[in-house]
Amino acid sequence: MSLKPRNTNQRDKDRARIRATGAACHICGEPIDYTLDWLNPRSFVVDHVVPLIKQGADNIGNKAAAHRECNSKKRARLVAPIIRRSGALK
Repeated sequence: MSLKPRNTNQRDKDRARIRATGAACHICGEPIDYTLDWLNPRSFVVDHVVPLIKQGADNIGNKAAAHRECNSKKRARLVAPIIRRSGALK
């Protein structure tokens, strides 16, 4: 299966919109420090909620903020093998 080339201009706009929300990681639920260097495992990346390889759309509705390490663990799966920390079990 061949993936369609992505529009890097739109990718950058979507990334800026998601960054502006200051959202927590949609995978683990913990806050993201948006000032961290991009190589830091806890830095901000954009995750395709439904991976492109699984027919997910490359649009803002299918993108969410994530930590680099959480996104890396999720890979091309629909669900990451990470326990979401809601704070309900303190």
